[in-house]
Amino acid sequence: MTEKHPDFMNSSYFVDEPGNWHMKAGAPKELLEQLELYLQSLEEPNNEPGTIYGIHIDYPY
Repeated sequence: MTEKHPDFMNSSYFVDEPGNWHMKAGAPKELLEQLELYLQSLEEPNNEPGTIYGIHIDYPY
């Protein structure tokens, strides 16, 4: 199943270099915020004790 690309990816300011996504100089603040939120959503989930990939696991297993 494919997912819809975020709107900022269609912008002429967006640079999709492998491992180095960024916006060109002069990009609107709104696009910068969208990119930052998107990149944060891709980070690994919180792995606190008692969780697996951020999902709480009740003890005993």
